[in-house]
Formats: sequence, structure tokens, C-alpha cells
Amino acid sequence: MRRFTLTTMLLAGMFLLTQQGLSRAESSGKTATGYVFHDANQNRKFDAGEKTLPGVAVSNGLKVVRTDENGKYELPVTDDTILFVIKPRNWRTPLSKNLTPEFYYIHKPKGSPKSHFAGVAPTGPLPKSVDFPLYPQKEPNQFRALFFGDPQPRDQKEIDYIAHDVIEDLVGTDASFGVTLGDILFDDLSLFESQARGIALLGIPWYNVIGNHDINYDAPNDKLSDETFERAFGPSYYSFDYGTVHFIVLDDIEWIVTDESKKNKKKKGKYQGGLGKEQIEFVKNDLQQIPEDQLVVLMMHIPLVGVEDRQDLYRLIEKRPFCMSISGHTHHHEHRFITKEDGWRGAKPHHHIINVTVSGSWWSGAPDERGIPHTMMADGAPNGYSIITFDGKEYNLDFRAAGRAAKYQMNIIAPEAVTVDQVAETNVMVNVFNGSEKSKVEMQIGESGSWAPMERIVAIDPSFKKLSETENGVEEKSYRNLPKAKNSTHLWQAKLPDGLKPGTHLLRIRTVEMDGDEHVAGRVIRITPAKPSEKTASTEK
Repeated sequence: MRRFTLTTMLLAGMFLLTQQGLSRAESSGKTATGYVFHDANQNRKFDAGEKTLPGVAVSNGLKVVRTDENGKYELPVTDDTILFVIKPRNWRTPLSKNLTPEFYYIHKPKGSPKSHFAGVAPTGPLPKSVDFPLYPQKEPNQFRALFFGDPQPRDQKEIDYIAHDVIEDLVGTDASFGVTLGDILFDDLSLFESQARGIALLGIPWYNVIGNHDINYDAPNDKLSDETFERAFGPSYYSFDYGTVHFIVLDDIEWIVTDESKKNKKKKGKYQGGLGKEQIEFVKNDLQQIPEDQLVVLMMHIPLVGVEDRQDLYRLIEKRPFCMSISGHTHHHEHRFITKEDGWRGAKPHHHIINVTVSGSWWSGAPDERGIPHTMMADGAPNGYSIITFDGKEYNLDFRAAGRAAKYQMNIIAPEAVTVDQVAETNVMVNVFNGSEKSKVEMQIGESGSWAPMERIVAIDPSFKKLSETENGVEEKSYRNLPKAKNSTHLWQAKLPDGLKPGTHLLRIRTVEMDGDEHVAGRVIRITPAKPSEKTASTEK
């Protein structure tokens, strides 16, 4: 009877562990232990007398545990596990010489398998104690962060473009940290170091999201596609706190190698937007540590609506009243509001930002006076970056065009001159780069004119279409063709008001964005006398 009872208890215990998400790591029998501590002498070693930190979250990429009253944690590991501390508020992790956060320990005793670009070197046996040093810092409720979409340099020349087009203007920024939202590079993973060195000139911690151009294309499966990224930056998904906000970095690049690809060495695999069960489990366990009234920001590369298993993620975040997400990848700027049409079950639509890209349209188009391609994006917006101000549960995104003043927020599309009899038939368009369906856009002629509403449309930006046709039509050019124009979600149009008299007029556009920011821009337009008709001209003769 006792034997049956023990067997039953063991089976029940195994079932309970399975229900809680038993992983390969937990079944391997290896356990990592260590401490999270205040590294008072900043030598990255846990020395006698240094204070341990209880209640700090630590993860193995699946489970999330908190340090006990002695600052100690325990987590199961395999021979391919990255342990990482989840940075708490008012503490920072060590930084590399390039200011990338070093919040992790990679356990790969035999290292990464051989690949075209080097992965992780063998790490040897699991240390007796894997400790995580932290350093105190003040983190106010209100702070700013920089967001780079797709810098995507092919070579050192394009890394230099980034330095001159974006980095130089941002030196001295008051942002607390920055994030690259994937496609850090354009396939040549040997350039991770050089790219990081340039961004480090900003003098702030810099986090990285993995993109589809940042993976090992010769990897036989998704698990091994991140080896070079891991060597450079650590885990491909993780989380951290800053101020009152909880940030989650996601790896939504799923690398698929079919049996046919394995047989044909010349045929590579393919990628799709995907998270996978283990990452979903990590997000679930991570969010269980986060109060529902705390703002959560998800950062990824492929836009959320392009992720195959996004419904699993929706179930984890849709009941949270304060949650937003941001991505890159598509090389245009857009505010998406995810609704029940995409399977979202939340009380209100989820706000997802597809961020402007640093590389614009992949460093294409004619070079400017600096020798840098103007690289306008296919939605008619310039290349650039975003600055997001966080304040408690609120956030506010500011669009910044590379190499331009902060006030450059729109492009007004109107003719140079209009005859007085054609005024009422003349269309004015404006591309409000950070505009969305929640923006209010109005037009005014002259200082005393009334503000008239403009109509939002989804269409091709005519200025980009004209520019791309002109530049792409040049023969034997030294620059890359611009991409095919795509529909812009931030275009507005209106007719000129009837009754304008001949003369030079100031046309002004005013936009109020969803976060209340107001921007005004102007364009000079001439109204000329009506041309005499053929009949009138003949009579005069």
C-alpha cells in the first residue's frame, strides 16, 4: 500500500511540474545558483561584506524566480542556457565598453557550433555561483528613451552614414537609454562591434532587439540562429525595469529550415514572425511579477500583426490597461491600433508603433551634399528615429527626421502657383510623419483665415512617387534605386478655399497628435490672374 501511495505521489508531482511548464532545462538535473548583489567596489565580483539584494527577478529564459532574503536564487539549466537578471528600478547592470548592458551569463560548455560568423566560445563547466552585480542609480517617473528602427548598414561605409546622419546630432542627448529595434546590420554580422562603437558615442546604455538580418543564415534550426547575436549582446529576449515602466524585448524572428533546404546546401532557410512556446512561457512568467497597473512596453522587430503566434501573446497582455508595443522591419512609420478584427479581446485597441527607420529605404536615393543618400521611406516620410517620453503610465512619441530640425514634422504638397479661376479645384496634401487616425489636421490661408479641417486618406505620397520616378530613371547612376511607393497612413488633403485673390499667400497646416502635441508648418503659394481664354485673346487682336 505504501509503495502504491509513493508512486501515486510521484506521478502527481510529475504532472504538477509538467503543468507548470517543465522544460528541457528542468529535466537536465543541473541547477545554477548565485547571488544578486550591490557591487560596491565595482569589480564585478561578489566580495565579502557586499550587500545582497533580495526580491530581484532572475530568469533562465523560461522560468522567472526572485532572490530570497539572502539575495540568492536557483534555476535549472541545460548546456545551452543564458541566465539573466531582470534589472529592477533604481539599479543598473554592468555595461560593456560599448555601453551595451551585460546582465547575463551564457552557459554553453562546448560553445556554439561552427558557422560562417563566430558564435559563443566554450564557457566551460557551470560556475559554483553565477552572481549578478548591480549599481544604484536614480530613475525618475519621467524619462526619455531613443528608438532606432533598422539602421541596417551593409558595410563600414553605411555605418559611417549612421554616424554622420544621426549619431552626431544626438551626442549630448538627455535620454536615459536607447534601443535598436532589430536589423542592427544587413547580414554581415562581423560588423556588430563597429556598429556598437558608433552608437556608444551617445554615452547612454543601449539595448538591442534581434532582427531577421541579425541571424545566422547557415543555422540548421531556429535555436541556433541567434549564436552570433548572443555572443555580441546576450539573450535574444529578456526584460528590465526603468523608472515606473517594465520593458520586454522579444525575439520574433523564427528561422525555418525545411528538409529540402538541408539537402540542398545552396538553398537557405526562411524566416517568419514567430515567438515560440518557450518565449511565450517566459513572457507569461515575467508578467506574473508585474502589477497590472504598471506600464508594459513590448519591443520587437517584426510588427505584432505579422507574428504567427501573436494570439498567445494577446492573451497575456490584453487585460492589462497599460501596455503598448513598438517594432521596425517594414521601413515606414505607422501607428496601428489592433482590434477584435485581429483577434484582440481587450477592452480597448492595443497601440502598436511601427517605428521610423534610421536607414530609411535601405540607404537608397541620390546623395545629399554630405554624400549620404536622402533615403526617403516609401510612405513619403524621411529616415530618422523616435524619442519616447515616459511619465508613469503615460507615454509620448516624438518623430525626428535625420539631419533636420526638430520642428520638421510634415511635408506640404501644393503647387507653386495657381490661377485664380482654378483655386477651388486645387488640392493641397500634407504628409504628417507621426500622424495617425487619431490626429486632427487643419489648413489655414493667411494669418486671418479660418482653420478648416483636412480629410485623412490612405494613399501614395505624390511627392515620393515623383521623386522616385525621377531618380530611378537616371541612367548609370552611382546610387541605389528607391523602392516602389507604398500607401501612407498619414496623409491628409483639402481643396484651397474659393475666393483667394491674386498675390502671394502663406498656407499653414496645423496638426494635433494623439498625445496632444501640436505642430504647425507653412508653405508659400502664389495665386495668379486667370489666363485669358482663346476667344478673348482673339477679340483683343
